[in-house]
Amino acid sequence: MRSHTVVDSPVGPLTLVAENDTIVGLYMEPQRHRPDDDQLGLPDRSGRQAGVLKAAADQLEAYFAGTLTRFTLPLAPRGSAFQQRVWAALQDIPYGETEAYGQLAERIGAPGAARAVGLANGKNPIGIVIPCHRVIGSAGKLTGYGGGLERKRQLLDLEQKPNGASLF
Repeated sequence: MRSHTVVDSPVGPLTLVAENDTIVGLYMEPQRHRPDDDQLGLPDRSGRQAGVLKAAADQLEAYFAGTLTRFTLPLAPRGSAFQQRVWAALQDIPYGETEAYGQLAERIGAPGAARAVGLANGKNPIGIVIPCHRVIGSAGKLTGYGGGLERKRQLLDLEQKPNGASLF
């Protein structure tokens, strides 16, 4: 059974989606590849998040405060085997660092598949937590981000600032 809640953040409202006590989605507003609202599950109408949704909200708050550098949530993103490989590799990019699409493709054993990595990156259903914002173009240029380049820049800037708080 799916459920969801919306939490405020410095990059705008974030919709957290849980299923069977795992996070299956984190979506920005607006965001490319965001599912229709009827696929998000039941809303948390009580205003009291429970279980993994509360843990995710708490960890996101700590991340935006600059005190959390690695999420420790149970995740279950849905996608192809290739997408799963890309999303797993994204989680190995350290906080505050970036990696080019081509480098990521090589690291997962698919040299020459930078475009495919970019497509998989763009369909990441658990943004921020699975840090697709840390992937950049080969010349260090910001390219593509489902939540928009402005948000990508905000997230990268946050990870470069001590205590993150001075950004917003």
